[in-house]
Parts: sequence; C-alpha cells; structure tokens
Amino acid sequence: MVIWDYIVALIFGIVEGITEWLPISSTGHMILLNEFLKINVSEDFFGLYLVVIQLGAICAVILLFWKELWPFGAKNNAHPLSKQGAGRYIKTDIFQMWFKILVACIPAAIVGIVLDDWLDEHLYNYVVVAISLIIFGIIFIVTESVLKKNKIRPEITKIEQITYKHAFIIGVFQLIAAIFPGTSRSGTTIVGSLMIKISRSCAAKFTFFLAVPVMLGASLLKILKYDGSINGTEIVLLLIGMVSAFIVSLFVIKALMSYIRKHNFNVFAFYRIVLGLMVLIFGLTGIIGK
Repeated sequence: MVIWDYIVALIFGIVEGITEWLPISSTGHMILLNEFLKINVSEDFFGLYLVVIQLGAICAVILLFWKELWPFGAKNNAHPLSKQGAGRYIKTDIFQMWFKILVACIPAAIVGIVLDDWLDEHLYNYVVVAISLIIFGIIFIVTESVLKKNKIRPEITKIEQITYKHAFIIGVFQLIAAIFPGTSRSGTTIVGSLMIKISRSCAAKFTFFLAVPVMLGASLLKILKYDGSINGTEIVLLLIGMVSAFIVSLFVIKALMSYIRKHNFNVFAFYRIVLGLMVLIFGLTGIIGK
C-alpha cells in the first residue's frame, strides 16, 4: 500500500497547489478529498501533513516574487534607508510592506494560537465546508455586482498604496477563513480588498505575500504541537506533497494573475456554490461524512 499512499500524497499536493491560490478554499478541498482518498497514516500525522505541504506552495510565491519580497540589496533600490553605507542595501518600501503584512496577520494569529485545536475538532467537517463555500460564493457575486452596478473603480492599484488600516481590515477578513474552513483565505482577503477599493490584481498579490508568514507560522505551530515520531515513509510523503504543491503553484499563480487582469471572480463564485451544494447532497445521501 506504500505506493498507493505516495500516489495519494501526490494528488493531495496537486490539489493544494491549485486551490491554495484560487478563491475556492484549499482547506475545504483537502477535507473533501480526504473523504474519498485516504493515506495510510495516523490522524495526527495527516493533520501535520496537510499543513506542512503548504510550504511547497509558499516556496512558489517566494520564487516568483523574490524581487518584491527580499528587502535587501543596493541594486534597483528606489527607496534606500540612506544613500551611503549599509543603509543603501536596505529597501525601506519592502520593509514597510512587510510591516503591513504583519499587521494583517495579527487577528488570525491570535485566534490560531488560542483556538487551533478546538477549531480542528469542531469545525473541520463537510457541513461547515459546504455552507462556507456557498455563502462566500454568494458574497463574491454580490460584491462584483455592486462594484459593476455602481461603477466603483479601485483607488489602490499598487502594493505600496496599501495603508496599515487597509492591512488590518484585510487581516480581519482573513480571520474569517481561519475560523471557518471552506471560506478560503485568499477568497476572504480578496473580497475584503475589493470592498475597500483595492484592485483585483493588487488584492491577489497582497494575498500571496500575506500567505508567506501565515503558512510558515501555521506550519511551525503544527510542528511544535506534533508529539509523534516521523518515519522514513512519512518523510517521503511530505516531500512528495510539498514538491507537487510547489510545481503546480508556479503555474496556477501565473495563470491567476493573467486571468484577473481581464475577468472578475464570478466564475470562482459559481464553482463554490455548485461544489457546496454537491457536498451537502453527498452528505445527505451518505456518500461522505460516514
């Protein structure tokens, strides 16, 4: 069964790479996928696995946006701390961006540290996922409709225009995703961004950047809480999941950034609603949730 476990780990990694960046909920898809495909590991390790493979997706963001994320270097430094000495290697604009990202992380970080285990036990199930998929799908459609009807144009089109107030508001929306699986971290932050007149492309990029400390923190928290041992097979499962999530994320991120330049998010909204309804039907008929 080891070979089959490797295949399932690969599938989970691919799904993670696709759903982590699209506003359709990676956690929700993982919970649903686990209803049909099982890896022959302990429940505790599987919980660790689902979080740690996100590091592969994060590496894709870091690789694709390295120049916009790394705050050191004299080359192409438009906002150095000083023109001479060590200060010329410090990119103040990128440091300011990171400070704003940290502000956006505060709400979800507090809840995650305090309620992580309780949320896993009580809310990580197909019913919550289905309802969250449907509700936020509707919210997406309503938001896009209001923006179009009132001809509301974004006032913020660049990351550097995002203020600390904007960052905190986005962090509050991210908190919703931290509590309710199926809402989608990228989905909630993008909806929140659109509501405060941040452009789709800027919202998506800020969401990508915000994912770096969020996922690193979530993975570290899960690793520190994990009290079991990890054998060689489990290490291979983690590597398969991380590598596949990394490779798929490279393509998905590029495709999404290209897509949203000309399209809204309604296609993802309808997908969420249809998927949520299917999940409820599967649950009522006993196909899942047994």
